[in-house]
Amino acid sequence: MGNRGMEDLIPLVNKMQDAFSAIGQNSQLDLPQIAVVGGQSAGKSSVLENFVGKDFLPRGSGIVTRRPLVLQLINCPTEYAEFLHCKGKKFTDFDEVRGEIEAETDRITGQNKGISPVPINLRVYSPHVLNLTLVDLPGMTKVPVGDQPADIEQQIRDMLYQFVTKDNCLLLAVSPANSDLANSDALKIAKEVDPQGQRTIGVITKLDLMDEGTDAREILENKLLPLRRGYIGVVNRSQKDIDGKKDITAAMAAERKFFLTHPGYRHLAERMGTPYLQKTLNQVSPLPTENTQPGQSPTYRKHSTRSVPYLQKTLNQVRPPLS
Repeated sequence: MGNRGMEDLIPLVNKMQDAFSAIGQNSQLDLPQIAVVGGQSAGKSSVLENFVGKDFLPRGSGIVTRRPLVLQLINCPTEYAEFLHCKGKKFTDFDEVRGEIEAETDRITGQNKGISPVPINLRVYSPHVLNLTLVDLPGMTKVPVGDQPADIEQQIRDMLYQFVTKDNCLLLAVSPANSDLANSDALKIAKEVDPQGQRTIGVITKLDLMDEGTDAREILENKLLPLRRGYIGVVNRSQKDIDGKKDITAAMAAERKFFLTHPGYRHLAERMGTPYLQKTLNQVSPLPTENTQPGQSPTYRKHSTRSVPYLQKTLNQVRPPLS
């Protein structure tokens, strides 16, 4: 799956992220990654679960993602998950993965809905995924709940900026179709840090929940609030589907049918949906090379093996080669 450059690059990126985390330092190198940003209830968690094909993320009201989750997807014949903080333990039950994310979040942040910039590193190995590294970030909020500090909005923005301002970070800006796109938290952040739109991909969720007689055709055709990389529409499972344990494979089939049969979207069907989004992210991502200078505008291209020697050299400088 994917292209050859990506296959060589992903293991090195994963090792580097582990190396920096293990020594308690933030990487001074902008490692290639995809940051998933959006407001609360925009559908970020469902998009990521669709990528994996499993229910594994915490759900609930308020801020659910309270620490960055570095999610490394690795195509592999067998299916299991590993946490960096649980060395050597393989999780085959994804309900246990969710429980571990919740427990590890509380360990650092407590149970009062506080947040922390310290990431949780999770790898998912599966024959059903494409090789991707994504960072799930807390949803933006404006109103503190529980014991949250009054400046919770600023704290979240500061955390987001640690990731999204990096040249080698692609922004996956998730916005619900049943809200005014002009007020999208994700697109506001993207416009601030990526005014030229070189590293932003818009993702439109909840297309199936729009008022009758309305659609998001002009958005998906990139005519309204256009992005250089455009928008990709997805249809996630509803809360009723999730509560009823609707299989994600069945949900993917329903998503495909939705785009093929909807009169406003069927002409776009081949460029919509979760599989197309995964393929797009797998093939196009920012990569550092030996010629990349700090502060230099990024060059976006398909994965190239030219980045591999540079990352291997950098990894060896961080610590002895990892097995």
